Amino acid sequence: MTTLRLAENIRTAARTLRRKDPRLAQVMREVGPCLLQPNQKQSPYESLVRAVAHQQLHGKAAETILARFVALTPGKRFPTPAEVLKLKPECLRGAGFSAAKVLSIRDIAHHSQTGVVPSSRAVSKLDDEALVERLTEVRGIGRWTVEMLLIFHLGRPDVLPVDDFGIRSGFQAVYGLPEMPKPKALLAYGELWRPHRTVAAWYLWRAADLAKTRAAVADKRAPR
Repeated sequence: MTTLRLAENIRTAARTLRRKDPRLAQVMREVGPCLLQPNQKQSPYESLVRAVAHQQLHGKAAETILARFVALTPGKRFPTPAEVLKLKPECLRGAGFSAAKVLSIRDIAHHSQTGVVPSSRAVSKLDDEALVERLTEVRGIGRWTVEMLLIFHLGRPDVLPVDDFGIRSGFQAVYGLPEMPKPKALLAYGELWRPHRTVAAWYLWRAADLAKTRAAVADKRAPR
């Protein structure tokens, strides 16, 4: 999808969501335009490897490890699946990956060669659920990781990661709930947002950020 087409889809989604959901519309007005910009240049293979690198790590630490990983194949922008499988596990451990992540990255590389992890061309022919089903066969890849791929790399328009803490926290803030919603309840409510759940999810993340900022300000102002 071209950048222009993606921007048009986001604007259409925002207009529809504002009309359908007044509570979400309040947050949308406060936050402003949706700035989601998927990186569609990365292959599914590279996106999954990067996602595994970032699991349970701060962004800066993950990027440092990824830089060491890329340096294992000098002159290449990113190691190919074949190159990863040629590397000894000790080399990947030396770059900073945990033993579990080494197994996962090697499995991603293996399944990229067999076609379970599709190429950039093949991925466009698969719908969201088909991708979830296929990619969760790979070691270390769960539904949430695939949903992040669908949103931030493939730019799929109708993805709602109901297990995501930030999404649930944002929903709690927007609708003034005493506690975060269960994933099943959030999924049911999200039917209202179809087929634009990705943009709704982006605003829920922003709502969670706003809630944390307000809580921090309130805490500073509270009498000691």
